[in-house]
Amino acid sequence: MRHWSLADGRQSLILASDGARLPQIVYWGPRLPEGEDLAALTAAGALDVTGGMLDRTPDLSICPEATQSFPGQPGLMLRDAEGTSILPAFRFVEAEEEGDRLVILYRDERHGLTYRATFATCGDTHVIEARSTIESAAPVHLHWLAAPVFPGPQLSDEMHDFAGRWCGEFQMNATPWSPGIRCRDNRTGRTGHEHFPGLIVPCRGATNTQGQAFGFHYGWSGGHRMVAEELSDGRRQIQFGHAAGIETSPGTRFESATLYAVFSDEGINGCAVAFQRHLRDRILRFPRPDRPRPVHYNCWEAVYFDHNMPELKEIATRAAALGAERFVLDDGWFGNRDDDTRALSDWVVDARKYPDGLGPLIEHVHALGMTFGIWFEPEMINPDSEVHRRHPDWALGPDDQILGRNQKALDMARAEVRDVLFDRIGAILSAHPVDYVKWDHNRVLPMPDAAQTRGTYALIDRLRHAFPQVEIESCASGGGRIDFGILGRTHRVWLSDSNDALERLKIQHNAAIFLPFVVTGSHVGPRECHTSGRVLDIRFRAWVAAQRHMGFEMDPRELDEEEARVLTEVTEWWKRNREWMGRADILRLDSADPAVIAEQQQAEDGGRFVVFAGKAATSTQTVPRPLRLTRLSPHARYRIELLNRGDASGLSRGEPVLKSQPVVLSGQYLMNHGLTLPWSFPERMWVVEGERV
Repeated sequence: MRHWSLADGRQSLILASDGARLPQIVYWGPRLPEGEDLAALTAAGALDVTGGMLDRTPDLSICPEATQSFPGQPGLMLRDAEGTSILPAFRFVEAEEEGDRLVILYRDERHGLTYRATFATCGDTHVIEARSTIESAAPVHLHWLAAPVFPGPQLSDEMHDFAGRWCGEFQMNATPWSPGIRCRDNRTGRTGHEHFPGLIVPCRGATNTQGQAFGFHYGWSGGHRMVAEELSDGRRQIQFGHAAGIETSPGTRFESATLYAVFSDEGINGCAVAFQRHLRDRILRFPRPDRPRPVHYNCWEAVYFDHNMPELKEIATRAAALGAERFVLDDGWFGNRDDDTRALSDWVVDARKYPDGLGPLIEHVHALGMTFGIWFEPEMINPDSEVHRRHPDWALGPDDQILGRNQKALDMARAEVRDVLFDRIGAILSAHPVDYVKWDHNRVLPMPDAAQTRGTYALIDRLRHAFPQVEIESCASGGGRIDFGILGRTHRVWLSDSNDALERLKIQHNAAIFLPFVVTGSHVGPRECHTSGRVLDIRFRAWVAAQRHMGFEMDPRELDEEEARVLTEVTEWWKRNREWMGRADILRLDSADPAVIAEQQQAEDGGRFVVFAGKAATSTQTVPRPLRLTRLSPHARYRIELLNRGDASGLSRGEPVLKSQPVVLSGQYLMNHGLTLPWSFPERMWVVEGERV
């Protein structure tokens, strides 16, 4: 029996292999004591055999094999060149253990296959990275390759995964465990609004703030498959990999993306903090990491395709007066792009709208103290474009495919396509002082193809190397391409095309399980939201945007004097606090009132925090229920102040102390009784600052 152990300050992961067979994870949970007898541990967890079963229980290995009579989803599905299924039987070759990294190598000599599993732990973030690779002596067709397979916890009643739609991303689903498979196969060719590649498995009794939970995220941008299966013997397995069947060509080497896994003994927040920190500190690579995140202005919902130089200059001037530090010119600046039916891929400045080029607008923006960004949608092409007329074969998919937003996708696997895109985009970035690119992706692919994603990665990597000072935002009809794979190459995500602050409040709350403050774009939209028609108060819109990387996306000329004052004040508050908030942990709070969606952003050293308590609906009770905080020091005392107490309405007629002055309270009280906030209307936000004294 072979054993391997990986551990950090929170958790232990123990793998065991009987003879030469593939190993299985025999323990994953709270850190085991030093000197634990791994042989005894493995023997103690062995399953009994009873009637109606095989004489030995097939291993739930890191790559379950059909040749082991495994009754569930196998971890690998291959066919040879003639289309015949290959059923591997892997045997141990060697293992490399070095610090926090483990690489295990297995081989099937009969079929000429090699399987490699890599595990690495991060002591700072408590995230385990796992990846699998298959190599073949002869070309084979891959249908499915799971990243190393993890067991699902037994003391869990349900799993939480994430669905959504355009303008409604990160909707959390709770699915009970039951015999059989919960399978999600995203075949859209991008990460997708519909199937975010994440899974949270809480143990019984876990909440946001307490209990045990397990978290998973698959860092791949081309569509994924998730399998959560309960076998007839009661065991559970969790598999993640590329969407099935998206390797369209035979090959001799295939690799999964990285599966990020974490155990938490602090509820869902323990998973969230691990993912937030790991993305921020281990994956993101900012061109200027010491520069504070700038207040963002995007002109899309102000002008759409109607670009007019005097009007854009006026808008930029007003945005700068409100506190904006970056101006982003969105769709409509190139080709003959007057609507969404034409010119995609013709990345040349429109001389009708910009007779002197982009220079005068950029100079005006710089004179206002802002930097300049610009929109591209490099992977897409309109049939009505010069490039499509010259190279119709560059479009991915059949000629009679259904268009999306009047466009097709370019075939990013073709080197000549990537070369032309690099030259066209590079020409703009070389000719102008651009420090930011909004990179959009406004349709699903006509068919799933992993080569498309790898081609996109290659183009972004090449541009990053050539223009290292340029930040890139991942936008795909809003939140359609958000994952740790794309974020290894980009620096910000556009969480949703919805600027409806009420919808954003909910989307941001769930996205925080995976995404930190610094990467999550959130904008103050127009008075009347363009995607929902809802009219919301400027205070609510501003504070919801201030929860993340703040920006504006409206025509600032619509603001009256009071709205401009409020927005300016909130923006100034955000600027004063953005540096410590940029490294804060976003903690979801357990609210006794389901109408209240609340979070606590807590500084790294725990010395200060801010609570955002958004009221998403009318409460069923008359007055607010106390809101419990989390992760405070029980015996420390905290100065608590309601930052926006002036927003209380006339119907808030009582005298809770926070309406008039700060108060000093113990962490024990705040975590076990909670904050008593004033009454408010729905679609309002209370903002509470706390500091340890």
